[in-house]
Amino acid sequence: MQSNACSLSCGYCPTFCGGNVRRVSLSPEETARTFMEAHRAGAADGLFLTSGVPGRARRAMDRMLEAVSILRRREGFAGYVHLKMLPGAEEDQVREAAALASRVSINLEGPSDAVVRRLAKEKDLSGDLLPKLELAGRLSREARLEGRPQHAAPSGTTTQFVVGAQGETDRETLGLVSRLERRGVLHHARFSAFQPVAGTPMEGLPPVAAAREFRLYQAEHLLRQYAFEFDELVFGSDGNLGLDHDPKTAWALSHPAEFPVEVLRASREMLLRVPGIGPRAAERLIAARRHTAFRGAEDLRRLGVEVTRAGHYVELGGRRLASRPPAQQLRLFPHGAHLPSVMWRTPVPPCAYR
Repeated sequence: MQSNACSLSCGYCPTFCGGNVRRVSLSPEETARTFMEAHRAGAADGLFLTSGVPGRARRAMDRMLEAVSILRRREGFAGYVHLKMLPGAEEDQVREAAALASRVSINLEGPSDAVVRRLAKEKDLSGDLLPKLELAGRLSREARLEGRPQHAAPSGTTTQFVVGAQGETDRETLGLVSRLERRGVLHHARFSAFQPVAGTPMEGLPPVAAAREFRLYQAEHLLRQYAFEFDELVFGSDGNLGLDHDPKTAWALSHPAEFPVEVLRASREMLLRVPGIGPRAAERLIAARRHTAFRGAEDLRRLGVEVTRAGHYVELGGRRLASRPPAQQLRLFPHGAHLPSVMWRTPVPPCAYR
């Protein structure tokens, strides 16, 4: 983090403009030197660079770009650099960031103008954050299509959402993510369940269940890696994903006519609809069934299939492996749990690690 000085009023962040924290800033030279010392010592392979916004965004962004330019052009560092664009960055800075960095990210924070404005009154989703993310994504996509991915953010773009602080639903958040990923301007999204931080304007708001963040990650993977369409995701009446079942199991339970799937004949697309079968297991299964006679569940387990989850939804040689789905899916967190149960007390803003 090049500077934790900030003039923004993000209600969830301890380094907001009114936060009682010690302010520290590094010059571009100090940033580059510190990283290169760590890199030469074998302590760091790549750099994730972010910053607060002390005053004018253009000046703060120029300092970050200068630090990366020193690494690339003077130090000859050719490794991974993830550069986070600041709110208020300008178009020419986005272009320079794409030319210098391996990955560019811009935190959208919320799925609508109203939500983002409540999180931080200075931030503008549709007029600033979203257009800059789309520009970076287009530059990266076009460079890949032209066969020169190294010329513009070869690892693509990412974004981050603060989950649940302002009443937004999972349906709204994933709808925006789906649209951006379908257009090829977003590689993937990250989610951070809101946790109140002592000393911030939002310290009195309730924490959000960590399980909700986990379900969002699972659903985003279905959209990006499992060929699910957004309209196929199962949301509750409140617009959120259920916590009792992962999103793929929720879909399977709501489409009983699609199952069981015959693993000896099913397409890759249909195998990916089966709870407990991921892309790698599906590919292994398809390759193995060309020359292997499957005798039972253990053969599937060796290929990476989670048979306990998949058994009810598949059949092998016409025989269903389990007569009913698991009675209760094991959850990482109890229903409604949050991490932690006390307010965070840290001078480092959550956005520094997002």
